[in-house]
Amino acid sequence: MSRLTHIDDMGAARMLDVSAKAETVRQATAKGQVVMQAETLALISTGAAKKGDVLAAARIAGIMAAKRTAELIPLCHLLLLEAVTVEFEFLADGVGITATVRTSGRTGVEMEALTAVSVAALTVYDMLKAVDRGMRIESVRVVQKSGGASGDFIQP
Repeated sequence: MSRLTHIDDMGAARMLDVSAKAETVRQATAKGQVVMQAETLALISTGAAKKGDVLAAARIAGIMAAKRTAELIPLCHLLLLEAVTVEFEFLADGVGITATVRTSGRTGVEMEALTAVSVAALTVYDMLKAVDRGMRIESVRVVQKSGGASGDFIQP
């Protein structure tokens, strides 16, 4: 395992200096899901949720969250994002969420993709919690990343 980059030689937290790194196109995709009752899923798929279009709100929330990641995660670099997509799929037991983030820069966008999925999932929960308090946000993870010196990653 490599050394932790956000810890200095004395064990103190630090923001990594990326100024010497080459700018490359970097992309990351994260996934997660919100598990819910079948009746709750039906509210989303039929557009019958009392608070409105759940997935439209969650998509905007995810995109906005990706753009604000550096404000939420300590030591995370502020990045100019060039593309953010948040997509949904209906699963047998809930809603799957996929976020893909792209930039040209000196550091990766994994945290931005994870933040987009997480906040989109939280928005789904918020909009439906009155009808299903047992919903669960699960399996939030990076499934793909490309660009940078560490190379490409695809979750096995």
